[in-house]
Amino acid sequence: MGQDVHATAQANAEQEGGHYDWIGRTWSSSDLVSDRLIAEFRATFSGLLGPGTVPPGLHWALAPDLAEPKALGRDGHPQPGLFLPALPLPRRMWAGGELVFHRPLAPGDCVTRDSALTDITFKEGSTGRLGFVTLRHSLHVAGDLRIEERQDIVYRNDPTPGVPATTPPRAESWAATHSWTLTPDPVLLFRYSALTFNGHRIHYDLPYATGVEGYAGLVVHGPMQALWMLNLATEILGREPARLRYRGLSPLICGLPVQIEAIATAEEIALRVRTEDGGLTMQATAIA
Repeated sequence: MGQDVHATAQANAEQEGGHYDWIGRTWSSSDLVSDRLIAEFRATFSGLLGPGTVPPGLHWALAPDLAEPKALGRDGHPQPGLFLPALPLPRRMWAGGELVFHRPLAPGDCVTRDSALTDITFKEGSTGRLGFVTLRHSLHVAGDLRIEERQDIVYRNDPTPGVPATTPPRAESWAATHSWTLTPDPVLLFRYSALTFNGHRIHYDLPYATGVEGYAGLVVHGPMQALWMLNLATEILGREPARLRYRGLSPLICGLPVQIEAIATAEEIALRVRTEDGGLTMQATAIA
């Protein structure tokens, strides 16, 4: 990435309809599953990890998008038009996705991630226009496929002043077979942002999170909630599931006690993250 990065982002942002040109783009990056990364991951999520030499979900800390400070947007992500298209909607969130596990990663693996942007769609939601970007990744070690992934990224407008935020969906009554309890705090959010090289300011910059993007506080990362559910499923099975599908339902605000809950059957595990007052923030299904 050279000196033309900023100009390229500006040109892409100004190109009318140019975001559709991104469909079909592919790229690759590589990273090492180092002993230090494994140790930092275990220290960050102590008590919230299932079995495995490499903690489930560590792949999200591999091969992050890298940009110099001058190439960052207002939210701390690389400017739109560099790694993802410049949609006409300023707020970005991780909406959900799917993981397929073929073989576990091992310490010392050099992981190559082949990526493709496969779809861009727009919809009208209860809070206004939404833009969805679909990314697909395959993670290989020396040509051996280990993980396939779909990521769903959603974009939306800034909040309208005076319009209250939508109410989170309510969790139905469950007879959970397994559960974990925790209260995410700013240190946990900071450490996960550092592990994943995620500069999104909603996770650490309280004035920005509340004053610009309109949240009630710092926002817990979407993939961190998926990581909790993935690890609970791994704890139940004694290994990573064959597949995990997950979907974000509402933002989880830092400082709220949460339950990560599961109902396990022989074929699948239903999982969810809910707040103490019954607000549902993310749900998932793990296929054994």
